[in-house]
Amino acid sequence: MKLKLQDKGTVDVVDAAFGVAFNEPLIHQVVTAYLAGSRAGTKAQKNRSAVRGGGAKPWAQKGTGRARAGTSSSPIWVGGGRTFAAQPRNFDQKVNKKMYRAAIRSVLSELIRQDRMVVVNELVLEAPKTKLLATKLKEYNLDSVLILNEAFDEKVFLAARNLPNVGICDVASMDPVVLIRFEKILVTVPALKLIEERLS
Repeated sequence: MKLKLQDKGTVDVVDAAFGVAFNEPLIHQVVTAYLAGSRAGTKAQKNRSAVRGGGAKPWAQKGTGRARAGTSSSPIWVGGGRTFAAQPRNFDQKVNKKMYRAAIRSVLSELIRQDRMVVVNELVLEAPKTKLLATKLKEYNLDSVLILNEAFDEKVFLAARNLPNVGICDVASMDPVVLIRFEKILVTVPALKLIEERLS
């Protein structure tokens, strides 16, 4: 498969990584698992056994004129325990490496089919200036875009962090959620070759 470069020329990529069929159920499963895995799951409340006190009967069963009460840690008392107390839990869902890679392949292939992947030879900035990067993106007619580099580039990172609807990541930190978050993806040829090496 040949992909057209935005600046000039073409680049060859293998169909095994960038020409697979769109598998919506698999992508949904992997994205859901990824988002679930990012949940902290640290919410916790005290049930009636975890609340301090409540050992002695507050007052006598009869003769006071008040309602019967056996413990001050009752859920109907102010300061009592919670009836169905939330406990820390793990939201992780298991996704095999084979499934994860297949989902990434499917997303990338669909981005190419929808002309949402813009490929350039390289993205180099003379200085970490937002104006320089904004000018380059305007040349490529990109508004909501993810910049995908081979490795972390400090100049591009510093230039992009103040632009709305512009994200940046390297191949190592690429995930299915960030790939579908933006309207288009600006990827360099070295990054494309590294992705091809990892997925094929």
